[in-house]
Amino acid sequence: QVQLVESGGGLVQPGGSLRLSCAASGSIFTISVMAWVRQAPGKQRELVARITGSGTTNYADSVKGRFTISRDNAKSTVYLQMNSLKPEDTAVYYCYAERTGSWGQGTQVTVSS
Repeated sequence: QVQLVESGGGLVQPGGSLRLSCAASGSIFTISVMAWVRQAPGKQRELVARITGSGTTNYADSVKGRFTISRDNAKSTVYLQMNSLKPEDTAVYYCYAERTGSWGQGTQVTVSS
């Protein structure tokens, strides 16, 4: 199985930026599709971004142009760079590995003035 450890969440003002990291322990990381999923209070969970082992990406319409998912296979780490943050981006963000169905513990992102 794959264990995922997240970091980088916190409180930021609207228009600000935040960078989330997710470190994976498994040796299958280089061929695993990775994703970021968020859950806001009272709302359905949402697939935010996805990246294949070769680097192909896709994004939810709500974050396209503002968020960037990337990966460093040498470090077995996936990142989510979040720019131009809005209050509606407030949620718990989870890292997910499709190959093994593994989830991170989640990290809170709060966008508020």
